[in-house]
Amino acid sequence: MKTDTSERGLESLIVTAMTASAEPAPLGEEPADRPVPTGTGWLHGRPSDYDREYAVDVGQLIPFLMATQPEAASSLSLDDEGLSRRKFLARLQGQITKRGVIDVIRHGVKHGPVHVDLFYGTPSPGNVTAAERSAANRFSVTRQLRYSRDETQLALDLALFINGLPVATFELKNSLTKQTVDDAVQQFRHDRDARELLFQFGCCVAHFAVDDHEVRFCTDLKGKASWFLPFNQGWNDGAGNPPNPEGLKTDYLWKRILTPHGLTDILENYAQVVWTNDERTGKRKAVQIFPRYHQLDVVRRLLSTVDADGAGKRYLVQHSAGSGKSNSIAWLSHQLIGLRKHQQSVFDSIIVVTDRRILDQQIRDTIKQFAQVGATVGHAEHSGDLRKFIEAGKKIIISTVQKFPFILDEIGREHRGRRFAIVIDEAHSSQGGRTSAAVSMALSASGAEEEEETTEDQINRIMEARKLLPNASYFAFTATPKNKTLEIFGEAYEEGGQVRHRPFHSYTMKQAIQEGFILDVLKHYTPVESYYRLVKRVEGDPEFDARKASKKLRRYVEGHEHAIRLKAEIMVDHFHQHVLALNKIGGQARAMVVTSRIERAIQYYHAIRDYLAERKSPYRAIVAFSGEHEYGGFNVTEASLNGFPSSAIADHVRKDPYRFLVCADKFQTGYDEPLLHTMYVDKILSGIKAVQALSRLNRAHPQKHDVFVLDFMNDVDTIREAFADYYRTTILSEETDPDKLHDLKATLDGYQVYKLSDVDQFVELYLAGGDRDRLDPLLDACVATYNDDLDEDQQVGFKGSAKAFVRAYGFLGSILPYSVVDWEKLSIFLNFLIPKLPAPREDDLSRGILEAIDMDSYRVEKQAAIHIQLPDVDAEIEPVPTSGGGRKPEPELDRLSNIVKAFNDQFGNIQWTDQDRVHRLITEDIPSRVAADRAFQNARQNSDKQNARIEHDKALARVMTAVLKDDTELFKQFSDNESFRRWLTDTVFSLTYREPGGP
Repeated sequence: MKTDTSERGLESLIVTAMTASAEPAPLGEEPADRPVPTGTGWLHGRPSDYDREYAVDVGQLIPFLMATQPEAASSLSLDDEGLSRRKFLARLQGQITKRGVIDVIRHGVKHGPVHVDLFYGTPSPGNVTAAERSAANRFSVTRQLRYSRDETQLALDLALFINGLPVATFELKNSLTKQTVDDAVQQFRHDRDARELLFQFGCCVAHFAVDDHEVRFCTDLKGKASWFLPFNQGWNDGAGNPPNPEGLKTDYLWKRILTPHGLTDILENYAQVVWTNDERTGKRKAVQIFPRYHQLDVVRRLLSTVDADGAGKRYLVQHSAGSGKSNSIAWLSHQLIGLRKHQQSVFDSIIVVTDRRILDQQIRDTIKQFAQVGATVGHAEHSGDLRKFIEAGKKIIISTVQKFPFILDEIGREHRGRRFAIVIDEAHSSQGGRTSAAVSMALSASGAEEEEETTEDQINRIMEARKLLPNASYFAFTATPKNKTLEIFGEAYEEGGQVRHRPFHSYTMKQAIQEGFILDVLKHYTPVESYYRLVKRVEGDPEFDARKASKKLRRYVEGHEHAIRLKAEIMVDHFHQHVLALNKIGGQARAMVVTSRIERAIQYYHAIRDYLAERKSPYRAIVAFSGEHEYGGFNVTEASLNGFPSSAIADHVRKDPYRFLVCADKFQTGYDEPLLHTMYVDKILSGIKAVQALSRLNRAHPQKHDVFVLDFMNDVDTIREAFADYYRTTILSEETDPDKLHDLKATLDGYQVYKLSDVDQFVELYLAGGDRDRLDPLLDACVATYNDDLDEDQQVGFKGSAKAFVRAYGFLGSILPYSVVDWEKLSIFLNFLIPKLPAPREDDLSRGILEAIDMDSYRVEKQAAIHIQLPDVDAEIEPVPTSGGGRKPEPELDRLSNIVKAFNDQFGNIQWTDQDRVHRLITEDIPSRVAADRAFQNARQNSDKQNARIEHDKALARVMTAVLKDDTELFKQFSDNESFRRWLTDTVFSLTYREPGGP
């Protein structure tokens, strides 16, 4: 008999794995008592037992109630197919419609004088009665379920029921018959009427589209608008599933996830319905949540590891922006409460450190599904709150990054011996050396007061308290781990003779993009080149520091009112013509303008506001910055400019007529707004800040299919380099060498700014509570030596090394397995000395440059949109630097005329004789000639992009040589102006290269 490779064959394979047989026993041959589950623990359901009027399997529901609650079943006459049963089924169906099947399964229903339980949850250890009840649950799977009351022959491939209540539906497809998961999704969207009772919101927990390669799910069927999310394990840090030597790639779904135990865990701890306010209608709407695979996986792995290892470990979770970290943290925090070992709670309290208000609410919403929020969750905003919450028995305590160390430092000593789980949101911003040390000191079990504690005792106590504690477990979540974060919280492993560190669990930017959970913000990245001419307006030719002058000139021209106005017009025109006109995000798209400082943000706000008015546009801008700022002779705040409080900015962004959010120092990290579609960047970005700022665009929305970045300040290579570190899993290449602290201390000692006896005396006085009039003279004597005995280069070297020592020890002191008293003493001493050290005097030899020049002309030129490709490899980052010192840079003096000429040359101030003809040559003639080059055509069709680029550059050089006789001006710029040559080469390549097989 041949293998059944049809869709029906896949259906049989799944049901056989779940029940140990493809079909139920013939009618009349079932055992008289309750059938025994087989396979992974499921029973066969019969399509004929499904009651289409009430969307329940009465063949499973009624026997469950008769067996577990005979008195209630008898009083309701459920064994009789009469009016009383129909009334109960109508009540049950009404409660599912109103509350959702999740809540009905958890809490049952009341009907008349009777409360009916519809599910028995996981029993606590040793509770025999609860175990017997739980064993009575009936998990059933039904094939070819005819669900429709009107079109009676319509059938689902599979449906899952718990005690007769529907929990999941399946549409299956088979790639061997040339149908995929996409066809299953389309079947749900177009063939499964969302008005049918089984497909209405809340009637099922999830609807699965499955083939032999991928799984997707939806929690709210809305016809064509149904949003299906991937539920895949991931492969090679990207989308999809790994090859499975034991079976199909997707069999984890029915063999591991949807087992009775696994599904019970999801229903008890993850699945939930939350209510949100619809900003457009003002009405409350329900959202049903089912965990994504990586969320379920990370929480279960963490819980399993903690159950085995107990308290005192550290875990780093690298989950991309848009991965749902807030829900993952909420689910983890809730379940950490219930962890028990040897009949005792593993943790007394869970402390969540975050700066996001939304996380506070999400934790409350999650807990609300399972327990009383008021008795479980507290938000510690003041010193006394944490102490009060612990004493009141609060299990989850939420605090901010800024307040957390200070709050913990004041906890009563009687609480320091407790066991804590510390869950850190965006760990790179909350676990510096000082924060970590303060947290550890506050939670330390070694805080008991001793009689007549000596200085040595105090030093030892401080060193031990600085370390990460054995009575606390740390769970650090971040999308962009820094080297320090990796070394503190990451898993250590050895490779190539080096000790490296990696995350405990990762869900990468690559996978999130490929799965559609976030958008690729680099897919339509468009740099804008600024061109300007400066002229000298003084008669003489004075000298200035050329390097500093160039930076000042760039700030001057980019912040000039004319430049701001021109760029504002470009932003507004682009948004109207390429975002609004194309109905991006269903006409709801918003834009963010990222600026370098508050003054620039206010300038842009006014320029955009004025130009919108001139265009008679119905839309308006919002400005966001901190504090009060002087502008135009008046002190202004964001509230005075916007006309509403600062706290309302995020809400107003989502409402018309507001479409532009102009930011200075706010909303560039941690701001999640799916309606953001376009970003205009007028700020130098690099490294982690570039990733964080541009990632504000990546949040998914059902109607959001692309995003756009217009960047006035940064180049493609800088942005590519920034994102490459976090595209896949980030690994620390090697550990920080603690011996560098010995070297730094020796270097500092060698400057002879302080004597070792000064350090010992200062620390002893400080720890004994000495007054300032005894401490300051010791420091002031060192400052005098620093000023009098060190030249400027030595001062730079000493202060830099001192800062490096404090930074490195603050970090290493928390993770080293040993302590060094001299390091601790020097760290205490330097923390007080460094602020007293004056910065080396440095004359500003560029002062007056702005008064000596005028801006003659300014224009900007948008380049071709570029899809920045990131390297598809795990990124390795270097450990925390431990070097310090350096030298004071020498000023590079030059004549004003030379500075202005070099500046104009650098920024490509090209005056074309015939701009229209040059534009036509660049955008039409030259690209068409390059595209016709045979060597380039061959490389494009038969090789990779890198080789195609090599042949393209050769072809362009040949074409430009031919251009020489027609346009010497253009050829000269190509030959002599490196910036212009690089731009032209990139532009022509973007216009002529297409992927092999592409259009």
